[in-house]
Amino acid sequence: MPDLPTPKDAAEAALFSECWDAVLSYADLCTSGSTAANQLAREAFALGIREARAAEDDTVRGAGRRSSRLPRIPLLLTAVRSTAAAWEAQGHGHRLDPDLRLWLNSGKAARYVGPPLSRPIALRGLRDMQEPDAALLWLAEVEALPLHAVVRRQGLDPTAAVEELNQVRGLFRDRCHRNHLDTPMDAECRSYVRLLDAVTRSPAADTPADLSRHLATCVECAEAAACLRLHGGGLPAALAQGVIGWGGLAYLERRRRAAEVRLGAGRPDAPDPEGTAARAAAGRARVLRNGLLVAAVLVSGLALAVSMMPGGSSGDTVAQSGPTDSSPVAGPGVSLPTATPAASATSSASEPGPSTSGTPEASGSADSGKPDPEPQGTSSSTAGTGAGTGGSGGGGGAACEVQYDLVNQWPDGFQATVTVTTVQALDAWRVAWSFHDGQRVDQMWDASLAQSGSRVTATAADYNRSVAANGTLSFGFLASWQDKNSAPDGFTLNGQACTNS
Repeated sequence: MPDLPTPKDAAEAALFSECWDAVLSYADLCTSGSTAANQLAREAFALGIREARAAEDDTVRGAGRRSSRLPRIPLLLTAVRSTAAAWEAQGHGHRLDPDLRLWLNSGKAARYVGPPLSRPIALRGLRDMQEPDAALLWLAEVEALPLHAVVRRQGLDPTAAVEELNQVRGLFRDRCHRNHLDTPMDAECRSYVRLLDAVTRSPAADTPADLSRHLATCVECAEAAACLRLHGGGLPAALAQGVIGWGGLAYLERRRRAAEVRLGAGRPDAPDPEGTAARAAAGRARVLRNGLLVAAVLVSGLALAVSMMPGGSSGDTVAQSGPTDSSPVAGPGVSLPTATPAASATSSASEPGPSTSGTPEASGSADSGKPDPEPQGTSSSTAGTGAGTGGSGGGGGAACEVQYDLVNQWPDGFQATVTVTTVQALDAWRVAWSFHDGQRVDQMWDASLAQSGSRVTATAADYNRSVAANGTLSFGFLASWQDKNSAPDGFTLNGQACTNS
């Protein structure tokens, strides 16, 4: 597997960190597994960086004349597509997504590498813009970053950011219109050029019926219309499909979800002290309610234990205190010493009513030695089932073995994979572990992600929930770190501890 290029300076190292997440996300769409995705991403990343550096050297030798090229992220994404095409040509296509293979062997893929005038309008329009303008447009529209983050990354004036973005959108439209005029087309397409330009300029303009029918049958004119129409929210899709090609819409959706995970869905750009105070008050109220609930459960449990005691004990003060229902609760301190341990254990085991074992707080105090902090009811039911749900079946060593691999690391993030070998067959699985340096998982594939504090839980996807006996399951993730990035521990499979290989 090729090594990633070494950054030339700190600025390029920061750029690598920003781009790697995007490259791996698209590579994961293009492949049939996490291992193949990582290899495709590394090969494409190395190829794209070489192309970018070669273009920069040509610019320097050309006395500052800029060669036509894409900004860094879309350039690397097209390198993923090119590397996938090379895999298909070299006989490694079985590692790619089947739909991508069909696309690569069709005329649709040929448009992206054919004569310049036959390539998609969005690709040509973005290449014709100055690189800072093109990068601003791509980050805001496709990568779905909020404007304040784009401003900080591009070093722009925050007060003029909205106006600058609108100007860049208009510039992209102008470049696409010129490229549409330069595209070889038949007489019918040529007759609609001016009308298409006029209709797409105004959000209130109606599309004539004959133009609508033409756009339904002509791919080139439909692509041009999507790029020229800046209103209606279709610009991100036009950029993603026109520049990336196969999987553009799926990549767009992934980037939107990733942005929500990193920044918090609906999080305001400015501080919200009133909202923070309200959330804090709600949290305190929730803690108080939970405390009252735990206290009620404990009192109920004590009352149940007292009520099950033998009636003829010589020191039974409960029997002497009267027939009221409240007497066991009012006097548990004097009645509990008269009950024998055997009687208490029998009463607790025979009565499935109110019990502290169903609450997370109680299970944490009674079973603090377990590394998995999930509710006791969930852990015990999982462990008590047969091989189908990953139970240990009683006794013996660990039911699973875990291999944690740090695949790649950069200044503020890293990629890792987890492989678990299970002794017994599974029809569902849940893997949990603990970080110790404040790491936060941002994105996960081949499993569903949940993180609470330092504890991370990966739950099986619909397509990989079944695992044969002595088989393996694996998944990967991207995460952030600061200062230190030590390996996690406390791995469990369906609530049972695993050994590290």
